[in-house]
Amino acid sequence: MITSAEEKQIDEYLILNKLPLDILLEVRDHMISQISDLQIYENLSFDQAFFKTKIAWEPEFKMTTYSAFSLEHIPAIFKKIVKANYRKIFKKAISIAAISFVLNLLLIYISPNEETFKLFFKIQNAFFIAVPVFFILSNYKIWKYFKKDFKYRGKIFYSMYQQNLGLIIVSITTMIQGVNGNGKAYTYLFLKEGNSGLTPFFIMLFVPLLLQTLVVFAIINFLEHKKSLQKIQNFIKVSEAD
Repeated sequence: MITSAEEKQIDEYLILNKLPLDILLEVRDHMISQISDLQIYENLSFDQAFFKTKIAWEPEFKMTTYSAFSLEHIPAIFKKIVKANYRKIFKKAISIAAISFVLNLLLIYISPNEETFKLFFKIQNAFFIAVPVFFILSNYKIWKYFKKDFKYRGKIFYSMYQQNLGLIIVSITTMIQGVNGNGKAYTYLFLKEGNSGLTPFFIMLFVPLLLQTLVVFAIINFLEHKKSLQKIQNFIKVSEAD
């Protein structure tokens, strides 16, 4: 049976390896289980089992960079989990944006004139502004976590999603600029009237898709951060009490 003092040693070891708290808690459970098994089945002391477990986990904590363009060094397991989770979020985001893309094409064909389509276009894209604004306002209690440098004890982030929270502000701002634009509806002009060039047509067709994908990614990232904060509240209370 691992004591609270021994659990604290495991926590401190994981904090030293710069794991965000949501990943830390996940790894922590695995390590505690592994150490307990070693104590039972190999009749080892906690220190011996902990040392053996750290050796087994050593490759996972090897420092690496997220990409060739990144200067920050992070543990390999952090990179692995982050990439897997971001990949899932991006798939969801592109799926939702693709539905909006199809709707945009439908609006082109049902619109009787350019002005009507421009109105539909603004309403459609305003939805991608209203939703993130709603989530920000309805979750005002976690605004303080928007700060990139808000870290647990000045050492690690609360969650793997914390660094991306600024995306929700960037995406809203960009979408507002797109909705407020008063230019020509090149997609409508090209598909319905045939009097628009290919370059402006493709720009107006695919830029909204990219922006909407960014917005949805930012929203899902925000919700995942909120979920992670809820999961680690008890851990933080216990840690601060110690």
